[in-house]
Amino acid sequence: MKVNQIRQEFINFFKEKEHEIVDSAPIVLKDDPTLMFTNAGMNQFKDVFVGNSPIKFPRIADTQKCLRVSGKHNDLEEVGVDTYHHTMFEMLGNWSFGDYFKEESIKWAWEFLTERLKLDKDILYVTIFEGDKADGLPLDEEAKNIWKNYISEDRILLGDKKDNFWEMGAIGPCGPCSEIHVDIRSEEEKAKVDGKDLVNKDHPQVVEIWNLVFMQFNRMADGSLKPLPNKHIDTGMGLERLAMVMQNVKSNYDTDAFQGLIGELEKMSTKSYKIGSYQGEQEAINIALRVIADHIRAIAFCIADGQLPSNTGAGYVIRRVLRRAVRYGYQTLDLKEPFMHLLLDKLSEQMGQAFPELLAQKELIAKVIKEEESSFFRTLETGLKILDDKMAHSSDKISGKDVFELYDTFGFPVDLTRLIASENNLSIDEAAFEEELNTQKNRSRADGTISLGDWVELLEDDKEEFVGYDNLEIDVRITRYREAESKGKKQYQVVFNLTPFYPEGGGQVGDTGYIESQGKKYAIIDTKKENQLIVHTMKELPENPSDKFKAVVSKQKRTLSAKHHSATHLLHEALREVLGDHVEQKGSLVNSEYLRFDFSHFQKVEKEELEKIEKLVNDRIWQNIPLDERRNTPIDQAKEMGAMALFGEKYGDTVRVIKFGSSVELCGGTHVPATGNIGLFKITSEGAVASGIRRVEALAGERAFEHLNNSLGLVSDLKSKFKTNDLAKSIDSLQQQNAQLQKELEAIKKEQAAAATSNIDEQIKEINGTKFLGLKLDLDGGQAKDLAFKMRQKHPDLFMVIGSENNGKAILTLMVGDDLVASKGLKAGELIRDLAKHIQGGGGGQPFFATAGGKNPEGLDQAIKAAEDILA
Repeated sequence: MKVNQIRQEFINFFKEKEHEIVDSAPIVLKDDPTLMFTNAGMNQFKDVFVGNSPIKFPRIADTQKCLRVSGKHNDLEEVGVDTYHHTMFEMLGNWSFGDYFKEESIKWAWEFLTERLKLDKDILYVTIFEGDKADGLPLDEEAKNIWKNYISEDRILLGDKKDNFWEMGAIGPCGPCSEIHVDIRSEEEKAKVDGKDLVNKDHPQVVEIWNLVFMQFNRMADGSLKPLPNKHIDTGMGLERLAMVMQNVKSNYDTDAFQGLIGELEKMSTKSYKIGSYQGEQEAINIALRVIADHIRAIAFCIADGQLPSNTGAGYVIRRVLRRAVRYGYQTLDLKEPFMHLLLDKLSEQMGQAFPELLAQKELIAKVIKEEESSFFRTLETGLKILDDKMAHSSDKISGKDVFELYDTFGFPVDLTRLIASENNLSIDEAAFEEELNTQKNRSRADGTISLGDWVELLEDDKEEFVGYDNLEIDVRITRYREAESKGKKQYQVVFNLTPFYPEGGGQVGDTGYIESQGKKYAIIDTKKENQLIVHTMKELPENPSDKFKAVVSKQKRTLSAKHHSATHLLHEALREVLGDHVEQKGSLVNSEYLRFDFSHFQKVEKEELEKIEKLVNDRIWQNIPLDERRNTPIDQAKEMGAMALFGEKYGDTVRVIKFGSSVELCGGTHVPATGNIGLFKITSEGAVASGIRRVEALAGERAFEHLNNSLGLVSDLKSKFKTNDLAKSIDSLQQQNAQLQKELEAIKKEQAAAATSNIDEQIKEINGTKFLGLKLDLDGGQAKDLAFKMRQKHPDLFMVIGSENNGKAILTLMVGDDLVASKGLKAGELIRDLAKHIQGGGGGQPFFATAGGKNPEGLDQAIKAAEDILA
């Protein structure tokens, strides 16, 4: 049974059990501050579990794209090395929200596996929670008694808190769980060791395939457990592991989920994947093929959901995953050019039916991946050159600091450094490297960690509602609050029964303002959405949180943000009109200062096109098109109206539609009542963000007027300075004069250089049997190099150093004749570093030629003397 069929069987089964089938949530999370990625099927339902969101459907089933490469669930280093961990995987799941519980969950899991899929009952084991004294939890007798109806008691095993109590993180929904494990070893292996002795022991053929979580508690910040308002079921089954069982193979990578991708890689690399257990070179090849086949899925799905590789946050995680794959291809498969983007055809063929976003964005995803690969190949080349230099200065071990610099600054993989070092009979200082790495991790963790206390409930039963579309001021009550500490500073997070403050979302920043009671104001410094809660950040908590307050949004910031947001919609429509329907939004930022809009387009937007786009937007502003806002519109009806759903966004059954004439968008942001309120629109820049992704930055309203005013003021100042109204003509004339003067200056310098070097041979002296020439000359770097190369041809046994000053900077040029490099082992690239210290600079180069620059021209004489001392 192939992967696509298994997935469909699961969906059909739970549809028969009256479950609502829902789409997978995006793999990249937008409104959960505790997670970067969806790492479990329950993430999108977390707010339902804790009671922050109403129960829409009591029973749900789906297949969820998951990614586990960071945080508590970090499987990255195991991926490809073992045969059953993955970065991106599909989690088949069924949920009950306050409906059925352990009885039905266990019954249906057994029915699906043994009756629908017809798995042999003799390969199955189950685990239940043994209890935990610290949490005051007893053995899960209820689950044990239910399981006894389906499986012999000797196959019901006890698991501790680590294995059989599921928690998503340090705080949040949790509960005891019951896992189903399979034993797919050969009969001979089973005869030697009983399967129950291998459960949860990391055996590659005795693995968990399905986890049934009985969600009963909420873990509080102080570690205590609080019962949830309702009991829920949350199950997750790894599709790839289930496919391994159904296809009678011993590894997830031997299933059709990965073999198609591995086959494509075999063609590219001429290396073959061999099923089974191997050592040495073949196992290294197998691991490399597994790593790449796994990682291409994670990378492609993240880009499809709108997360581009970058140097921070989720984007950095994706970049790390991609570079790990490229490095395995480079090191082991001898793939020296970009190759991963070539796997997109096969991947979209395999998974495009279940996840149409892959098909729709295949070309864009391939372009982004290819650009990242090309960039990393350039990084590898740079890193190899730097590593060569580090090794040249190492006797037996490369320092941990140098290894970390290569890793952190240049993105050079540690194990590649280790491998190349060993090939040159060197090692790396592992302990010092780990120390550097941990120091950085601790620093990053301290910078990014927000410590949260438990919510203090004040008005537990009161509603929490956003009213900010219609009100900028309203009377509110605090329903809950908690302490939050970030970078050592104490803050407070507060939730109101009603709020006029717009929470960050859809690219628009969160509102700021204040709440007021009894004449005292308390600042709101940010507003964000956490799952379904609108959370307001405050530096100071009111003395009496139970008071009634007047909440006031900063009107000026909101108005300017609204102008930029409405202008963004008009810009999106204009881009599609001018550049084509392939343009799709790939990210945006809207605040009171400016707007930023990222979109798919495969070439530079020309000046004439930008002018046309800008004119279209301004024309629609001046038409004063009224806002047509439609709240709670059914999603299908919104799409019929022409609104585009963005990839990577999760939409409910009803959405908010924003129309300005022919511009139709799904949007939760704040907008002007009519386009005329925007006033003016001005594009300030256009450029590339990644391959296939362009970025426009622009200003609207007062900000656009200020920009034009400043620009006109600058032009006026320049006209005054040039004493002309024809500024372009004056600048052209000045540039021509400058070019002519530069030519004349070059000619003078050449004459001076010729005069200074006319008797240069006579200045050569001998030190310890070696010819030496040290000069201070008024030459630029290029002229000094030309002179050095002429002398190298004329005198292969000459050691020459030139000191020169250019634009207040010191330049050292060192030439070591070929004979000296060969006979005395003198290397210019090494020696220049010590000489450069005298001019407070640095440099490098080849054995026969090197240069250095510095900020201290006064040290040139000392540097030349130091070069002479080397020979002395």
